[in-house]
Amino acid sequence: MDTDTRAALQHLGEITARLRGRQPAVFLDFDGTLAPIVDRPEQAAMDPPMRVAVERIARSCPVAVVSGRDLPDVRQRVGLDNIYYAGSHGFDIAGPHGTHHEHRKGTEALPALDDAERMLREAVKDIDGALIDRKHFSIAVHYRLARGADVAAIEAAVDAALARFGGLRKGHGKKVFELQPDVDWDKGAAVRWLLRSLSLDGPDVLPIYVGDDVTDEDAFRVLADDGLCCAVLDTPRPTAAHFRLADPGEVRLLLLALTDAIESGR
Repeated sequence: MDTDTRAALQHLGEITARLRGRQPAVFLDFDGTLAPIVDRPEQAAMDPPMRVAVERIARSCPVAVVSGRDLPDVRQRVGLDNIYYAGSHGFDIAGPHGTHHEHRKGTEALPALDDAERMLREAVKDIDGALIDRKHFSIAVHYRLARGADVAAIEAAVDAALARFGGLRKGHGKKVFELQPDVDWDKGAAVRWLLRSLSLDGPDVLPIYVGDDVTDEDAFRVLADDGLCCAVLDTPRPTAAHFRLADPGEVRLLLLALTDAIESGR
């Protein structure tokens, strides 16, 4: 992984040149990419200029939002009907014209997630700043608002639930631990599924993925050879992405530049 990824907005000519002769398919994370990171997940929101940018590029090429949020949650926050959504890190996918796909083995893990949620809520109820965010196919345990001294106790509670209930795995994100079904499925696998199901897996398609979290690295790795990936990085870290962006404001500028290039036929 590279720690010196090039700034995307300084290489727009190179990026848009890769569109020549290829149809783009754009995949976007939500938190930290389309909307700023906030202390509480329920406060996250896209601003109107970003929604306009996403709506505009969606008129020119296929667009999907790939998020750790529940499918209904991310659909409501983005609020566009003509794009695809992959919620719960890709375990729950839907789009226009009735498209819907739930990972079967993910569904089989739901009873274990229910039990783990109950155990975790009891375990962290007295830890200030520990937030349990249950999604359909995962449990996110946020510690952004917790004291640093309490993070070890929060992680210990997650590890205890993981050890007690089978069929789950532990994931990490920005100030969050997650329990998910322990199956070979992630954002990268979800992107490949979408490309295949939409007949967009040929050499004439350029998959473009933009995301900010470590969970997006699965998609960056999957698209390393035949796609174009941009990591949204507020601080430098190793990434498999080809380019970097500083914040959602730069994501919006990239989307506008891509749309201009598509509409002009470049």
